[in-house]
Order: sequence, then C-alpha cells, then structure tokens
Amino acid sequence: MRIAFVSEHASPLAAVGGPDCGGQNVHVAGLARALGAAGHQVTVYTRRDSATLQDQVRMCRGVTVEHVPAGPPVPVPRDKLLPYMSAFGRYLAARWVREPPDVVHAHFWMSGLAALAGARGQGLPVVQTFHALGVVKRRHQGAEDTSPASRIQLEVAIARDAAVVIAACSDEAFELARLGVPRQRISVIPCGVDIRAFTPHGPVARRGRRPRLLAASRLVPRKGLDTAVQALTGVPDAELVIAGGPPAARLRGDPEYRRLARLAAQLGVADRVSFRGRVGRQDMPALMRSADLVVSVPWYEPFGIVPLEAMACGVPVVASAVGGHMDTVVDGVTGVLVPPRQPQVLARRIRELLAGPGLRGYGSAAAERVAGRYSWERISQETAAVYERACQGRRARSARRSSSAGS
Repeated sequence: MRIAFVSEHASPLAAVGGPDCGGQNVHVAGLARALGAAGHQVTVYTRRDSATLQDQVRMCRGVTVEHVPAGPPVPVPRDKLLPYMSAFGRYLAARWVREPPDVVHAHFWMSGLAALAGARGQGLPVVQTFHALGVVKRRHQGAEDTSPASRIQLEVAIARDAAVVIAACSDEAFELARLGVPRQRISVIPCGVDIRAFTPHGPVARRGRRPRLLAASRLVPRKGLDTAVQALTGVPDAELVIAGGPPAARLRGDPEYRRLARLAAQLGVADRVSFRGRVGRQDMPALMRSADLVVSVPWYEPFGIVPLEAMACGVPVVASAVGGHMDTVVDGVTGVLVPPRQPQVLARRIRELLAGPGLRGYGSAAAERVAGRYSWERISQETAAVYERACQGRRARSARRSSSAGS
C-alpha cells in the first residue's frame, strides 16, 4: 500500500524535547517505521523549516520524508502555521496528481486541512489523527491557549470530511462523539512503543542510593512538573530527576526551567531535584531503568507516551488520571492513577509504592502489558486495517457513481 503521512510541524527526523517536538514526532516516526517494515511504502510530508534540508530524505526501509515548501524555511511556532496550510495543500495536490497514494493519513488538525485540500481533486481517502483536540486544550488552558481562534470549528469540519478518525484513547473518542463525529467513523488505536529499545533488560544509568523518581516531558506548564516538585516535600528521602526541555547547556534560558528551579528552592528541595535537559532517545531507556518510579502528572494529556515507555522498561508509573493515562496505566496493577494538581495525594501514593513490597510485581506487569498490547508491530497492523477500510469505502463510492452514470 502507498501511504502518505501529512505531519505539517512534527517531522519524524526532529529531535524530541523542543517546544513543538514531542509525542507526535515519536508517533509519526514509530508508525511509519513499522508500516515500512511490513512492506508498505510511506512518504511523510512535513514543512521545510530550514533552507539546508534536502527535498527528500530516506528515513529507513520503506519510509521517505519529503520537505514541503510552505511558508518561510525557518522554524515557526506551531500555532502560527495556519496561514501556510493553503500552500501546503496546493503542493500536495500537485504532487499527488503525479504519484497518487492509496490513502492519506493526516497527523494534527492543520495537517488535516492540507491533506483534505490535496486529496479533494482525486477523491483520495483521508484518515485523520488529531493528537490533541482544541476543545480539550481550551477547556484546560482557557485564555492561555494560543491556538488560532478558528481551530475548534475547523477540527469539526475536518472530522466531518475524513473517511475515518483515529482516536488515541477512549477519552478522545468520547470527545469526538461530543463534537458530532459518528461513532462508526471513529477507531481507537493507541500510540505504540519500540519494545526492542524500551525493555526491562539493558544498560542502567548511574544513580545514588536515594529512591529515584523520574519525570520526562517537555518543559511546559501543563505537564504538571510543578506538582511533582511540590510532592517531593512529602517524600523526604527521594530525588526527582527531570528530563526534557532544551539541552542542559541552554536550560537557564528556559522560562519554565527557571520557574521550576525557583519553586524547588522555595520549598527547600533544590538539592534533591536534578534537571537533565534534553535526553536523547537512545539514552532514555537506561535513564528510565534507573528509576524506582516514573511520575507523569500533567493537567491533561491527549495520550501520553512516557508512561508506556516506562512500563516497557519494567518501571511502575504514577500518572494523573487524565486522557490516555486512563487506558494505559492499570491502577493497582502497572502503577497508580492520581488526580491532577494534588501534590499531597501524589506524595502519599509515591510513599506507599516505595514502602510496599510489590514494586517489582508492578514493574513486571507493566512490561507484560506493553509487550502484549502496545508494540508498534501491532499498532501498525491495526492502523493498516483502518486504511483498508477507508480504501474500501472509496471503492464503494466509485462503484456507486459508475452505476448511476451507467443507468
């Protein structure tokens, strides 16, 4: 199958950890690799954000990344990209006249706009994954939401026009249904994990004798890292390692780092909070294996890859009961779920886990769950089945049109 991925801001080649580089980049890269390994041909269309980028880059077997000239060839914040989606769509339309794919998979709402514009002239089926919904973001961030004002309205239109909408978790499927998307056009397929890299067995990063809590995320307020720092006051013998954000040498210039560092100093726990900055993907499994617990407590989370990666490494997770966490973390089996923004509850649950005898059992159950449900091989098979369904729908519509024309 010839598959076109449209991922306007999240290139699978980008370094994860920057302001607009996170779970979507990991998802697009992991799914593309797995589909390529299965024999499909995948082209990932992403915006050219540097004049030095090649037009096309072969990422791995069966996967090519194509850089689309839409807007200036410089980094542009994600929420400022909407004006360039018309040019992106025109490029796709011209490209697909020459080499049409069998199916188009759009990642994020602006990618959906470009993909639908590019596919419209040829009637190509478009599968949409939002990765995050504007209605949920606005609910949680309110006036701090920097998304374009038209985002929610446009997402509804994209969902209406797409052949299938893939939701990352049950909570997102519920939100899509509330927006009016027919349930028969919603498929729930979670993100996957590279279970060859994220495994309980392998190198372990150096650590001291203190119990280690690890939080790995972008340095943005909604990730709830301040809740983890506050909870540390109630876990007096533990250390908190925070991995994410800009490279360590540039951390001092990051406003969220400065806010968290000030908070740690005010609470008297600065000596037990370590900021690692950006950690390379190749180094993350060893860092996760060095932790007693991985803490992931955002206010809201469309899916949440970090808990899955930690579970794959055999590390129990303490996660906020939001979004995808409620599907992936089995409370009392692979970790525990806690309410967001409640550091005292978080501290109590961490103390209970660290003091209890079942920590190893949690880790074993976590690794088994990920291996059985969340491998990229399985996720790619489920996604390919959705593509086939979308293609069958297109063929059925074409047959109906041909029949009507003949009569």
